Amino acid sequence: MRFAAAFSTNSRLETALNEACGAVLDELDARVDVAFVFFSADYLATSSAEGFSIQQLASRLVDQLGTENVIGCSGESIVANQYELEWQPALALWVASLPGASIAACHLEFQTPGSDAGFTGWSDELAGPCPEGAAMFAMSDPYSFPMDVFLHRVNEDREGVPVFGGIASGADQPGEARLILGSQIHQTGAVLARISGNFQIRGVVSQGCRPIGSPLVITKAERNEIHELGGQPAFKQLQAIFETLPTRDKQLVNRGLHVGRVISEYIDRPRQGDFLIRNVVQIDQESGVIAIADYVRPGQTIQFQVRDQETAHAEFKQLLSEAVGDQGASQHAALMYSCNGRGTRLFAVEHHDAGLLREVAGPIPVAGFFAAGELGPVGGKNFLHGFTTSVALFQDRRR
Repeated sequence: MRFAAAFSTNSRLETALNEACGAVLDELDARVDVAFVFFSADYLATSSAEGFSIQQLASRLVDQLGTENVIGCSGESIVANQYELEWQPALALWVASLPGASIAACHLEFQTPGSDAGFTGWSDELAGPCPEGAAMFAMSDPYSFPMDVFLHRVNEDREGVPVFGGIASGADQPGEARLILGSQIHQTGAVLARISGNFQIRGVVSQGCRPIGSPLVITKAERNEIHELGGQPAFKQLQAIFETLPTRDKQLVNRGLHVGRVISEYIDRPRQGDFLIRNVVQIDQESGVIAIADYVRPGQTIQFQVRDQETAHAEFKQLLSEAVGDQGASQHAALMYSCNGRGTRLFAVEHHDAGLLREVAGPIPVAGFFAAGELGPVGGKNFLHGFTTSVALFQDRRR
């Protein structure tokens, strides 16, 4: 296996492409089997003026890299190696030579609800069972593709296959996002690649929260509303927890409260990494109902959560260390999808997540983008996240 990643911040799209492409080909010095490209939404406004379109970008990449397995999208900010290039023109290119690997890609569309509702565009190779150790990478348009529905379908039909990626960002209205698959540009749907081979793809999904109080069982709920926890009104239970918190944690609760739902009900003592984090969207003090951004049901266990930069840093570092140190697996490269709400919107320093990944995993090739929703597995199932960094680490296969 060989990997390489490079980037350019040149304001001219054609120049940025040539700079990044030349750099990765020099570094890789091998046949390119698959490539990921992420580029700033800034280029969408300037490319026409300079006479070099996004369509030409896709075609040029296929020609210069010598493969149709090119996949990518536009984003508000771009990740490249140890840098997070926020709110500026930037193009990141990540390439891999993977002898003997199985790589299949397609463009999916969601057919409007009705008797024939579903996802169309699956290639014959992707429609069948997945090879052992396979992982999927998906990028989608935020307006035309229901990613949460898609992930639910994957969890049912391809159990245990992780999905990494994100929703294209930097688009203010339908039709503005761009997706790349081979030499084609798409403005709707999703692009997807499935990769497997004599290596493993290890996921790290850092949701950046820590629990407060104790786990509580939902005893009454309707849709996304938690009515009772442990037989008491949900708000009353939250009040009791709030009163025990130190001043700083009370401030974090007031700034933004979250709920972690335990993924597996077989876990007796849940800890960080065992929760699916969802935002609290409304609290009705009079009725005691707490509404969250997910559906819930009686019998599930939840725990209230808070988020700040210290917590996000500690959790990401811990999860990365566990993944990198697991049985001494050698790290080769990574793809990283971070939330628009992270970066300097969350941390007091620039390049936080990309820099921490470099610190823990070493100087491996990395590329990605800041997404409007991140994809990654938690507890063996794939979910659409927010305020999360999702990393796919390419490692030696464990023997």
